[in-house]
Amino acid sequence: MIATQQQQISGSGPLPSPRSPSSSQNGPYLSVSVTDPAKMGNGVQAYISYKVIAKTNLPEYQAQEKIVIRRYSDFVWLRDRLFEKYKGIFIPPLPEKNTVEKFRFSAEFIEMRRQALNIFINRVASHNGLRQSEDLRIFLQADEQTMDRARSQETGLFKKKPADLIQIFWDVQSKVSDVVLGKEKPVEESNPEYEKLKHYIFELEDHLAEAQKHAYSLVKRHRDLGESLSNFGKAVKLLGTSEDNALGKAFSELGAKSELISIKLQKEAHYLLMNFEEPLKDYVRAVQSIKATIAERANAFRQQCELAETIKFKEIDLNKLRLTRSEKLFEAEREYEVLKAEGEEAAQRFQTIVRLMNEEIVQFQEQKTLEMGLAFHEFAKGQARLANGISEAWRGLLPKLEACS
Repeated sequence: MIATQQQQISGSGPLPSPRSPSSSQNGPYLSVSVTDPAKMGNGVQAYISYKVIAKTNLPEYQAQEKIVIRRYSDFVWLRDRLFEKYKGIFIPPLPEKNTVEKFRFSAEFIEMRRQALNIFINRVASHNGLRQSEDLRIFLQADEQTMDRARSQETGLFKKKPADLIQIFWDVQSKVSDVVLGKEKPVEESNPEYEKLKHYIFELEDHLAEAQKHAYSLVKRHRDLGESLSNFGKAVKLLGTSEDNALGKAFSELGAKSELISIKLQKEAHYLLMNFEEPLKDYVRAVQSIKATIAERANAFRQQCELAETIKFKEIDLNKLRLTRSEKLFEAEREYEVLKAEGEEAAQRFQTIVRLMNEEIVQFQEQKTLEMGLAFHEFAKGQARLANGISEAWRGLLPKLEACS
């Protein structure tokens, strides 16, 4: 049933995709396709599974082509693992988990999710750092039982859900209010470039969300108008049956044209949804992923500062013990060396996040320019096609209506 419905709505074309690695045999490649959604189970236990096809010539993979079955929670597992292990990299976003129950298994929703998952996994596979991930190899190669075990063994930070990650950022920002109350000294990075980045990301999220909201309104308007024209067409055709003369024939043709234009509007609404609203929504999610990485950077900076402060106090205590030749000196020196190593590691971790974020933001802006340009081009093209189609439909009917009048 799902496959049949998929064919009915698939004529609108695919969502804009990120550039995939070349499948040329002259270089390494890894390309992935998410296909064939199928409903599994019944009732509240029901879910959609997907066929994930990976093609590669990378030596660390078992075969040049591998087909596995995955569900949405498997994609969530992969994203959580990548976020935890690759600090500073903007992990591609996933489509939202929650949706209105009655739409959860509709053909349109299933296709929207399939395309979003396809974009997610190809962005991971095409990223020079993420494509080296052992977790990605497990995701693309492991059988279903192994995948289930991997998900069930998650503990600690790996249990963190993507939607919860941004809360870290707000937790860090709340330190400012603590200062006002005299509770705690703020530990925030004072860097003009970093402040500029945060301002850009927050502003971009607002603008994208506003554009996506109005894109949703456009889709709804097309659908509502299409439904109204369909109902009008049916009513006018019935009116035409009550007239045996040329007027009745004209009414019938008017009704038929209205129904034809209704179909055009419904098709264009779906095209607009898939090729304009969804890409905008995807970038809203992408910006939220960047905010989660900003939160990790803020957290790493705070840890670095707190350790540096602790080391200073430890040095003071150590000097006192040396002066008094205390028997606790040996233990204190050992603790100091451990703390110093932790401090160096924290500083290195923070610097790595900064370096990776600087690289990532450049790539993000390049990709955004390309994909948003394509999305707006598809929008304009679709509107022009719809306007021409409606104009031609009404123009062909005008002479017959003029004759009757």
